[in-house]
Amino acid sequence: MGEEPEDRPAAPGPSAGPAGSPKQDATFSGLALAASLVILVVLAGVALFLCLQAWPVVGAPADEFYGGEGFLSYIWPLVAGTLIAAAIALVIATPIGVGVALYISHYAPRRLAKPVGYVIDLLAAIPSIIFGAWGASVLAPRVVPLYDWLAQYLGFLPIFAGPASATGKTILTASVVLGIMILPIITSMSREIFQQTPVLQQEAALGLGATRWEMVRMTVFPFARAGIISSVMLGLGRALGETMAVTLVLSGGPFNPSLIQSGNQTVASEIALNFPEAYGFRMNELIAAGLVLFLITLVVNMLARLIVNRYKEFSGANS
Repeated sequence: MGEEPEDRPAAPGPSAGPAGSPKQDATFSGLALAASLVILVVLAGVALFLCLQAWPVVGAPADEFYGGEGFLSYIWPLVAGTLIAAAIALVIATPIGVGVALYISHYAPRRLAKPVGYVIDLLAAIPSIIFGAWGASVLAPRVVPLYDWLAQYLGFLPIFAGPASATGKTILTASVVLGIMILPIITSMSREIFQQTPVLQQEAALGLGATRWEMVRMTVFPFARAGIISSVMLGLGRALGETMAVTLVLSGGPFNPSLIQSGNQTVASEIALNFPEAYGFRMNELIAAGLVLFLITLVVNMLARLIVNRYKEFSGANS
């Protein structure tokens, strides 16, 4: 048996280098804990402010509210418009975002994947007011013929009942703008998750004779399911709280079940349009509407976390 070479590097010990020192670990842990506490304190402060300012609305006579029919009659059309716009935006953005992310990560040539990825990331940096201005001045007039066609041939459906809006400023137009806005979020997060799929699993599927699409279905989608849900829920949160883009596109008005008629408003746009001139009880009413939106967003995020954790447990049990 020969002796080992003298110049063989020694294995690093547990205290090799300052990067793993207990003091730095404790410092980083303390900073992370402090940041978490700051977020919780700020969130609690916002919730406390909304509750205190909205308290005068509780038990107030119905004739003091906007419209004179009570807070519930005032808020439910706004909540309905908010949920409708966010749901349509998700229906538009989710399949496109996941498809584009899959193309970038598994199908596109490298020389094409990077520029497309850069463009998607650039869309996320565009201010929302730019999307709103584009939707109001460019998109809305061009969808009027489509709305007329929908009213003529699909008008028997309540969601496409006519007469169609002559300006195109409807909840459906606002939903399309929201879908474009949340598209970069879903695409970017899904792309990152797709690229983290274990290469050995993909190569094993291909080695067993699977096509590329079969490999994606068997390995990529199961691995990325929780990440896709997280990206969709993050986009939903952006759609629920969007203000300026929806405010510029919608023409406003009472709740209307038709998506191609004028009317419908969201909670965020209602607050943005009326808050500058509000005072007294009207301001408390708008803050109460903001509290409702805060609770909706909180519930959506909690449900998203539960769904993601459940899928993670399911994936871990099957792995």
